[in-house]
This record gives sequence, C-alpha cells and structure tokens, in this order.
Amino acid sequence: MFISISNFKDLNENKTYLFISDIHLGLESSEKEKIKEKALVEFLRFAKDNCNELFILGDLFDYWFEYKRVIQKGFYKTIAGLKEVSEAGVKIHYIIGNHDFLHRDFFTKEIGASLYEKDFTITLNQKKFYLGHGDGLVKNDTGYKILKLILRNKFLQKLYSLIHPDLGIKIASSSSKKSRDYTKVKSYGEIDGLIESAKQKIEDGFDYVLFGHSHKREFIKYKQGFYVNLGSWLDNPCYGKFKDNFEIVDWKLNG
Repeated sequence: MFISISNFKDLNENKTYLFISDIHLGLESSEKEKIKEKALVEFLRFAKDNCNELFILGDLFDYWFEYKRVIQKGFYKTIAGLKEVSEAGVKIHYIIGNHDFLHRDFFTKEIGASLYEKDFTITLNQKKFYLGHGDGLVKNDTGYKILKLILRNKFLQKLYSLIHPDLGIKIASSSSKKSRDYTKVKSYGEIDGLIESAKQKIEDGFDYVLFGHSHKREFIKYKQGFYVNLGSWLDNPCYGKFKDNFEIVDWKLNG
C-alpha cells in the first residue's frame, strides 16, 4: 500500500529535486558523528539554495523516539538545518525508515516537513516516481516483518513513551545496534527483494523507483525505467539529483 501525490506545478517547469537516505545519525563514535553531522549540515545548506524539494528516504537517525515534550539530545544542528531548508521555501518529504520511525508531530509542526509511514508515488518533471525506504521488501525476512507490525503499533508506542526519556532512548539505541549486528550476519539469499520490487514497479509504469535500507548503492536501468538506491552515509555519502535526468553525486565535506 502506498500514497499517491500529484505535483501539478511541475507541468510547465522542470524543477530540481534532491534525495538522501540512510545517514544513521547517532550510530557511530562521537568523533565520527561530529564529522558526519557536519557534512550533513553543509549538505542541507547546499540543498536550501539548490533545490525545490528535498526527499529523505528513511533512517536519517539510527534511532529516534519522540516524546511529547522532549527532543533527543545531540541532533540539534541537523534539526536547525532542516528548519532553515523549510523556511527557505524548500518542501521536505521524509519517509520514516526502520530505525527512525518513532515520530509524533515535531517534524510536521516545528519543521514543516511531510512525514510518510508508507511508500508513496509522485510525479516530478513529468516522470513517475515510486519512493520508499525499502524495509520489508528484502526476501527471507519474515521475522522483521512481524517485528515491524509490533513496533509500529500506536498503542504500544504510547506505552513506551511512559518510560523516562533517558532510559527509553538508551533502550532504543541499544536495540538499533543489535538489529544492525543481526542484519550483518543474516543470509537473505541470492534474490535482492528491493531490485525485484523495483522491476515490478517499473513494469507497472514508473520511470524511477528509489529505495534505501540496503546500504548498497545501485543505479540500474530496467526496460523503460531505473532503480536507484543511494547506499548510506556510513561509508560513501552521496545524494540523488533529478532535473532533466537522475544522477548520483558524491558529497564531500569541505575542509
């Protein structure tokens, strides 16, 4: 199931759209996080002046739990950067991933971003895009699909919010790292579920299918369309750019 969005303003003018995925703020050591966030903030300043809309395809944070009156410590530069992007008139679309899905309304009310819990479709410069994080599409991952139903349950999220933030965030951080360790050693077989899903969407008429999640950078032409995966910012930061054509651009920290 997905959401369909029409962008009628694109009919007469080609605009510039930027895409990022899987930054995983909060995963690595303090020193690595400082470097990564500095690179991200510089990218957001770039995006503010060089695109019309910004798409975040999930896992901006390695863990995120939003309390009613508490915001997680350590990410204020990123949050401020996103606010500047929004205030500059750039529309932000944020697909929540499997690591950063515990949102309330902070990003919509305070930043002005549009949050999506599911895949969605949109027409950009007369091209049909299918956008998603990609979790749940990997083959041989029934355990995660069951866990996803539990973790996304709004009632259970409300119960979890009653835990003190210091303990709640500690548990979320630990669980996120254990999940990553499990994923690294698990065998998913030879079939790439993301690519297979993308091929089906292209056969359904989409020009571009974008996923994240796998941390495997891909730019694959299939029939009349393209499957794109932007990898992650853990090893090779990059962003996607679409105006007349789609391209993947490496992002290097200045200085």
